[in-house]
Amino acid sequence: MDQHNPFARPSTLPFQLPPYAAIRDEHYRPAFLEGMAEQLAEVETICSDPAEPSVANTLLALERSGQLLDRVAAVFFNRSSSDSSPFTIALEEELAPLLAAHSDAIRLRPELFARIAALHARADELGLDPETRYLLERYFTQFTLAGAGLSDADKALLRDFNTRLSVATTRFEKNLLADTNDLALVVDDASELDGLSAGQLSAAAQAATDRGMPGRFVITLVLFTGHPYLALLTNRGVRERLLAASRARGIRGGEHDNRALVLSITRLRAERARLLGFATHAAAVTADGTARTPAAVGDLLHRLAVPAARNARAEQAELQALVDADVAAGILAEGFDIAAWDWAFYSERMRRARYDVDTAALRPWFELESVLRDGVFYAAQRLYGVTFTERASLAAWHPDARVFEVCEEDGSPVGLYILDVYTRDSKRGGAWMNALVSQSDLLGTPVIVCNNLNVPQPAAGEATLLSLDEVTTLFHEFGHALHGLFARVTYPKFAGTNVYRDFVEFPSQVNEMWRFDPEVLANYAHHRETGEPLPPEVVAGIHASATFNEGFATSEYLAAALLDQAWHGIEADAGTEITDVAAFEAACLTAAGLDNPAVPTRYASTYFAHTFSGGYDAGYYSYIWSEVQDADTGAWFAEHGGLTRENGERFRERLLARGGGIDPLEAYRDFRGRDAIIQPLLDRRGLTSRADLPVPAGTQ
Repeated sequence: MDQHNPFARPSTLPFQLPPYAAIRDEHYRPAFLEGMAEQLAEVETICSDPAEPSVANTLLALERSGQLLDRVAAVFFNRSSSDSSPFTIALEEELAPLLAAHSDAIRLRPELFARIAALHARADELGLDPETRYLLERYFTQFTLAGAGLSDADKALLRDFNTRLSVATTRFEKNLLADTNDLALVVDDASELDGLSAGQLSAAAQAATDRGMPGRFVITLVLFTGHPYLALLTNRGVRERLLAASRARGIRGGEHDNRALVLSITRLRAERARLLGFATHAAAVTADGTARTPAAVGDLLHRLAVPAARNARAEQAELQALVDADVAAGILAEGFDIAAWDWAFYSERMRRARYDVDTAALRPWFELESVLRDGVFYAAQRLYGVTFTERASLAAWHPDARVFEVCEEDGSPVGLYILDVYTRDSKRGGAWMNALVSQSDLLGTPVIVCNNLNVPQPAAGEATLLSLDEVTTLFHEFGHALHGLFARVTYPKFAGTNVYRDFVEFPSQVNEMWRFDPEVLANYAHHRETGEPLPPEVVAGIHASATFNEGFATSEYLAAALLDQAWHGIEADAGTEITDVAAFEAACLTAAGLDNPAVPTRYASTYFAHTFSGGYDAGYYSYIWSEVQDADTGAWFAEHGGLTRENGERFRERLLARGGGIDPLEAYRDFRGRDAIIQPLLDRRGLTSRADLPVPAGTQ
């Protein structure tokens, strides 16, 4: 690698911000290849050390390895997700098997595992501090679950499985991005988009212009099945077309069809799990989480599904009554049964009628800049004392990505926060948080985290007005960002959000609560043009409607979570018997009682990026599993005075600051004084009594 390559050494910019202005496409591949070779040489040094294994010559040496690879990977994979190109797509496909083989070369190295195992056997004699002891436990567990103890022949099989999976999951993501772009809804006449605001029409017109179709309108698809515009569009035919486009992703045949990949990925995962000694991939995944077993996950999901489906059917009957009333009043010439593309539209009518809340009309009160500075940042300042100052002189990966310096109340540095809000064809769907630089006392590294969202961008000069869902998403992803910013750990392995997958959503879900906190809402929800605050009766309606439509929302989520578990609950021998993706989905939903055509699963298999390319395989249950702690934490804040520095500091010091350096349930007990209880979650979602439901691990 050329030593002038920007990745050759840590950046000299503030907080080691990657030097984006100097990074060119040709820098990535050599840095990856050199980074992998360098780390393997470092591992060879550890393995060939004749000295008795010690924390210093084994664990700490392993933690210090791979710094070049980490630098280039953090930058490249954020770019490939947020601003892809033919170059990044081709390079990612080339790198996927190489990186899988690289990981295997470390985790399956027998000499390395022998050193870790020797330390683990002597753990009680070593006098380790709690974080280092936990580091040793995590290494031993992860290497064991990764197959370090297998025979050489079985390791060869495992390497083949891992390589093939890396290629398949990478292809799944690229197919999904391409099909999502291809299926964007094109509309010729603005009259067909009645119900959208001027800003939304502007965004659709701009999207069409960007695609070389001036004078037309393009509605780009979102990651999940439903689309925010389904609640607004008055034209039922357009609503149906929009939902049909969303559900068609990955099933149209041709090069972007994901059905064969779904079958291949699940079979490979099942076969790999059997090789590792597990009955299913779900068993392998939950073994290294707070849930521990698929049975515990399935018990919670299936039992929640019963009241959720019941509530959804009751909601459906109410929506049907609206349609029937329109027919009786002559508003509709003929009736119809509520379909999936009608649900959001009529539920918004019901919300307006019942609570006097029109979520579409609320957008002028949720202008992006106000929500960000006077809502998201304000809540963080009130809770944790931190401040955010935009650094326009610091460049990120795209002109739309904004860089903020984060400081403590006394002015001391915390890190950098980067926000990339707008959707574009080169950005994958959804919203997420990444770390570009991960804090570690051992390495002396600072912290840089970023959030990516997919908000439609209006034409130049027009305000960006958010929906309630987009406000929630911004607060949610910022919760991940705070977790990354505040974690203060010794070891890179524990930096930021490196916690159990079924715990990682907990801090982000907690941060959602502040969007409707009276003080925070009053600070940011001002009308874009008049400056008037959100009327008190509207605020009251928002709070009163907290459990409105929760039957639908819970059902669509649970359907996806159960589908994820079903795919990864397949045993290896049974995998070849499954050949029809749609039939498998239908059987899964029927068995769970969630086969209501009007309530489609949040993600169908062929566009279920979380589970087939996003690292949440057999782990999509994590959201509701973490929500048990989240809802219980919300109750704690309410009991202790809400938005105060004292409360924020307790949550920061006992949970966020710990990163992954402690068992997360132990950290929760330290914060809460006990295990979580499930009742606050049931109250929040309008479900049944605690006595009818199982208790997840780490709860009472």
